[in-house]
Amino acid sequence: MAATSVTPGAPKSIDDLKQLLCDDVKVKVAGIDVDGVLRGKFMSKDKFLGAAASEGFGFCSVIFGWDMHDSVYTRELAISNKENGYRDLIASIDLSTFRRIPWENNVPFFLVSFFDPKTSAPICADPRGVLRKAVDNAAAHGMECISGVEFEYFNFKETPESAAQKCFTQLQPLTPGMHGYSLLRTQLNQEYFHALFDESLKFGIDIEGHHTETGPGVLETALAYTSAMRIADNAILYKFLAKSVGLKHGVLPSFMAKPWGNLPGCSGHVHVSLKDGEGHNAFSLSDVDRDRGRANAAFEDTRYLSQIGEYFLAGVLDGLPDVMPMLVPTINGYKRLVGGEAFWAPNAVTYGYDSRAASVRIISPPSVPPSATRLEVRVPGADMNPYFALSAIFRLGMRGIAKQLKLTTPPISAYQSYPARKEVILLPGSLADATNAMMRPDSIAREVFGDDFVDHFGATREHEVRLWNAAVTNWEVERYLELA
Repeated sequence: MAATSVTPGAPKSIDDLKQLLCDDVKVKVAGIDVDGVLRGKFMSKDKFLGAAASEGFGFCSVIFGWDMHDSVYTRELAISNKENGYRDLIASIDLSTFRRIPWENNVPFFLVSFFDPKTSAPICADPRGVLRKAVDNAAAHGMECISGVEFEYFNFKETPESAAQKCFTQLQPLTPGMHGYSLLRTQLNQEYFHALFDESLKFGIDIEGHHTETGPGVLETALAYTSAMRIADNAILYKFLAKSVGLKHGVLPSFMAKPWGNLPGCSGHVHVSLKDGEGHNAFSLSDVDRDRGRANAAFEDTRYLSQIGEYFLAGVLDGLPDVMPMLVPTINGYKRLVGGEAFWAPNAVTYGYDSRAASVRIISPPSVPPSATRLEVRVPGADMNPYFALSAIFRLGMRGIAKQLKLTTPPISAYQSYPARKEVILLPGSLADATNAMMRPDSIAREVFGDDFVDHFGATREHEVRLWNAAVTNWEVERYLELA
């Protein structure tokens, strides 16, 4: 499909907007916090139209001052705090994001971005604003950011109430057994399975693939390739859709990265490429090189990846350890990576041609047509904030292009022997280690995202770590209560 961030039929002016909403009485709006949680409300049509015709409307800044459970951060941060009175931010309505929510009587829906009320500057931690800067950075170099996202997620025969009553233990999976790509298992909950696909299309989220994944009650949904901003919007809204549709069918979908210790986790794989100024895939080879591959490729695995693509790959690999909280933002997400290759989750700075064991999988000819050449970043889990994950990947890749970085390590196929394996750079194994790496004074994250963002987002991750360190888990009680 053609890459665009604009919904077909979205209003281009206030007059268009008034005509679009002529039969409506209310509008739903939402922004995104640092945890990828939608924060929004209904507005009367008149209030909404007034905000759309101006800079926007006031939205409490506390959504950047508390965590996903509405607990104020351990230490107050610059955007929202007691000193500034948890002031309002300006929520600017993005008319290009127009959709109607089919399971809510087709109520009109728009996303917003957040700006400082005094300076009118974008809020440094606003996920949509962070990604917009990354996209604009690429555009300044004549490139358009293109991406697709895949989600794996467990589904339970539960409701929010029943899960809480069970203290989130002994939850009943939607289906039993390990049934990846099963046509039979989808028959058990056919209405829910089809509703996810069908409601997505009505909601403006194009889907490429939708199937069972290995694990009890696990589904995987691949969202169609489009512009980076559009796919991030689609990804965050697909989670909202799945949870909303699930409520209507008595199903609780979970995008938690690792619900079970002895089963594979849930991935949030990100596919990326660039388009050049002429609309061509910048990662694919020229006609001259397409038959035999690129003669000056660093390794056999990159032979059908353009030089720009190789620079991009080198940039991602170079900065990967320093942006891990943007790809894996939760305590639980690192549990998914602990198993490494055993659970199809990479835990090292690795890459390889068509390798699902690597952190970055090169997808290029001969397995796909040249136009489909891309990189699949397999590190994120389903609990990722897609705006931050995409921002990190594209910022690092563009840094690699700008600096013409070289690949300094061989592909993963070279690490099969023990001596070579010792050279592998492991990714941070916990959110604490990842956050420390990102917040170092000389981190690549600070170089590409700036101190304001790193200081704010890093502090929110430190908050998660503090809560985890203070928690007493069932594992600890079972292990130590009697015998310690």
